[in-house]
Amino acid sequence: MISPTQTNNTNAIDFDAAKLQRLGFCNRQSQHIVPPPVDLPQLIHQLGLHLQTSLEVERVLSIFFQGVQRWMSLSALTYDHRDSDLHLQLGERSHHSANYSLSNEGEYLGTLLFQRNQRFTEQELADLESLLACLLFPMRNALLYRSATQSALRDPLTGAGNRIAMDQTLSREIEVARRHKQPLSLLMLDIDHFKQVNDTYGHSSGDEVLKAISLAIKGQLRNIDRVFRYGGEEFLIVLSNTGRESAAMIGERLRQASHDLIYPILDHPLELTVSLGCSTLLPAESADSLLRRADAALYVAKREGRNRLAMAS
Repeated sequence: MISPTQTNNTNAIDFDAAKLQRLGFCNRQSQHIVPPPVDLPQLIHQLGLHLQTSLEVERVLSIFFQGVQRWMSLSALTYDHRDSDLHLQLGERSHHSANYSLSNEGEYLGTLLFQRNQRFTEQELADLESLLACLLFPMRNALLYRSATQSALRDPLTGAGNRIAMDQTLSREIEVARRHKQPLSLLMLDIDHFKQVNDTYGHSSGDEVLKAISLAIKGQLRNIDRVFRYGGEEFLIVLSNTGRESAAMIGERLRQASHDLIYPILDHPLELTVSLGCSTLLPAESADSLLRRADAALYVAKREGRNRLAMAS
C-alpha cells in the first residue's frame, strides 16, 4: 500500500523480441563495474554488453542496478518472479517507486520495483523503459538457466530435492552448523506399508500418495528447512539450526499431518501412516554418520510398531 505522499508508477512493458538484438551468453562473472556513460545510448550499449557476462539472476540484476544508478538516483531495486518463487532486493527501500512488469511475447519474466527518495519524472520513467530493454534477454536466459539447474537437483515426481541436492545441502549445512556453533538435525521419514498401495491400487495411486506426502511435509516446515526424496517411499528432512527436542516436535507434527491426509484425487479411501527416525549432529560427526544414525532410528520406529518417531542415541 502506498501512502498519499508517495508515488507509485505502474507500467507493463511487453518488449518485442524480434526488434531487439540477439545476445549470446556465457556463465562467467565479471568483477568490473559499468563505466560512467557519456549519454543514454552509450549506457544502453555498455550495459547490454556487461549483462552478457553472467547467467545468474542475482548477478544480472546487480549489474543492471549499478548501471541504472549511473544514470539516475535509485535507492533500491526489488525483483519478484512468482512462478519460480524468487524474490530479491538490492539497496534500501524508500518512499517513491516505479513498478514494471517484464514480459516477452506473453512470457512473464518478473516484476521490477525501483525506489528512491524523490518522485520519478516522466523523462526518467521513459529512460528507465529504454534501459529495461537491455535486461530482457539476459533475464530470460538467466531464468532458463536457473530453472534447468533446479530441475537437475529435483525429484521430478514429488518436487523434493534429489540425492545430488541432498548431498550438497547436507555438506553445506554441516559446515554452517559448525562454523556458527548451531545445532543441525535430520528426520528420515518412511511411508508405512507403501508397497501395499502399489500392489492393491496400482503405481499411479502410489505416485499420488508420494506427491501428497511430500506436499504435506513441506507445508509443516520453515523456509530454511529442506526436503529430499531419499528412496522409493523415503524422505529426508534437513532441519537447520534445530536441536534434538525441537526436531522431535517437528517429527511428531509431520507424522500427524501425514496421518490426517485425505487423497481426493483417488477414487477410494486410503489411510496411511509414516514412521520417522531423528538424529542430531554430534561434534566432529560426518554426514554419512549422521545419515546412518537417522536411518537406524527409523528402523527402530518400524520395529516397534510403525506410525511413530524414534530418536537416535
